[in-house]
Amino acid sequence: MNSNPFNPRTSHDEIETGLKLQPKFGHDGLISCITADADSGEVLMFSFMNAEALRMTIETGKATYYSRSRKKLWIKGEESGNVFDIREIKVDCDQDVILITVDSRAGAACHRGFRSCFYRKVNSDGTLEHTGGKRLFDPEVVYRKK
Repeated sequence: MNSNPFNPRTSHDEIETGLKLQPKFGHDGLISCITADADSGEVLMFSFMNAEALRMTIETGKATYYSRSRKKLWIKGEESGNVFDIREIKVDCDQDVILITVDSRAGAACHRGFRSCFYRKVNSDGTLEHTGGKRLFDPEVVYRKK
């Protein structure tokens, strides 16, 4: 297992049009990651990855993220069973955002039990409106601490 499969950042032209993966991690060592459903394109969640999480995602084909609150890696579905199988990994033009498209085994992305973490919309008066449908699982049951 190569501990650093990424290329060092080079020229703007190479970063933006070349074919070498040169991710730009922030000062905190993290890169933004958008996760979308591979078939519908629906955005399921937003998260962060560090270099190890991105490497593991590439190598295993399982979505792996970095939790800023817990300060550790987590593989999507390790507790809930709602595993994301990677269909495709993309980077944006300047390689500072990752977009992964996934097949979701259980259909729920959000730890609150909804299909997407984006289950509310903001109305023009600033209030929130629930748009996410029914919960697909009960988080109190799934994440019950033993």
